[in-house]
Amino acid sequence: MSQGSHSLAFRVMRLCRPSVHVDPPLLLDPTDLLIGEDLLDDPIAAGNVPRLLASDTHVADPGNSDPNYRSRFLLHQSSDAMGLSGLLVLPQSFGAIYLGETFCSYISINNSSNFEVRDVIIKAEIQTEKQRILLLDTSKSPVESIRSGGRYDFIVEHDVKELGSHTLVCTALYNDGDGERKYLPQFFKFIVANPLSVRTATDVYQETTFLEACIENHTKSNLFMDQVDFEPAQHWSATILKGDEHHTEKDRIARETFKPPILIRSVGGIHNYLYQLKMSSPGSAQTKVEGSNVLGKLQITWRTNLGEPGRLQTQQILGTPITKKEIELQIVEVPSIINLRRPFALKLNLTNQTERELGPFEVWLSQTGLHGGKVVMINGLQSMVLSQVEALGSRNFHLNLIATKPGIQRITGITVFDTREKKSYEPLPDLEIFVEMD
Repeated sequence: MSQGSHSLAFRVMRLCRPSVHVDPPLLLDPTDLLIGEDLLDDPIAAGNVPRLLASDTHVADPGNSDPNYRSRFLLHQSSDAMGLSGLLVLPQSFGAIYLGETFCSYISINNSSNFEVRDVIIKAEIQTEKQRILLLDTSKSPVESIRSGGRYDFIVEHDVKELGSHTLVCTALYNDGDGERKYLPQFFKFIVANPLSVRTATDVYQETTFLEACIENHTKSNLFMDQVDFEPAQHWSATILKGDEHHTEKDRIARETFKPPILIRSVGGIHNYLYQLKMSSPGSAQTKVEGSNVLGKLQITWRTNLGEPGRLQTQQILGTPITKKEIELQIVEVPSIINLRRPFALKLNLTNQTERELGPFEVWLSQTGLHGGKVVMINGLQSMVLSQVEALGSRNFHLNLIATKPGIQRITGITVFDTREKKSYEPLPDLEIFVEMD
């Protein structure tokens, strides 16, 4: 198989929408081409300037002509105000190619020899640092022939999903005019850049996680964000939060039906998105995986000025790692009416979230940090004993309390102590109650 001089050659052109050629033309006064400022120093020449200016079609009144060129930058025609040539420029090279775009290429294989070539097998592949992707292969149906001076054209597309160096590899295997089988490889390299950067920050408030996503545009084109959706992980739900907007009901329905894209300007423009995340079952031990807190990922789609689409999906976004609790203490029921100095029962639930049996336990009201004494106290023995709780099991119990002051009061410091392991667990969060007078 020969690899000497070839009859065939590949020509590769990128297919994309044209760009607007923004090149403001030089605006000048036509009289600049006829006379110069030096002539104004000559009294005789200066006397002829009004007559020369009178021939200028831009000057409505020769008597008001300005020999000192003070009006040379005035716009005389409405089209001058655009300052644009109005040309659309087709791409002259691969140009900037970004992650998430579709690379589309028009490939032509030309026969520049004086002979016909036959049985042409053509392959086109994209080679990256990680993989090789086949775009076209005519092995099963070779091109029968390409005449002298003729060509064979085709289009290939590839969704760009990797950053860095890419190579479009075009190869042809064919019979030359003298019947010799030849192999032609050609390589076309290009770089894929990142169009966006996504920075995230999380904040946890009680059972709610807030996720902020800041999207920055690194391209030289304005990007119109069609969609920025957060796909929550399993057991999470997500709601996007937006600023207050005062619109009529008709405007609101119209905006929901025809969602206007969000503009992120070229070269450094940013836009922030805020999501509220909640666990679908916050009390479930099965949903809390120790050392892990995968929140979900962002799906982003956009279009450029002339409608070129792009799409990106971020990696999994992680929140604050969850530390799996050995036990979970929760309030089940609070009496609807609590009277001053009258005993009442608080119903609680103790859940064992481990794979082993825990307990026995003691439950009491902690006195830590209290200076003026407790307003709500245990009625009876200062601690109550609970039997062992089996692995992944739970137990309901009642804590008998009494309030010593009326009004809105707090029950604080309900603490669980494992008598076998000599270990105290985190106290239950404070609970507000209303104590009525007798």
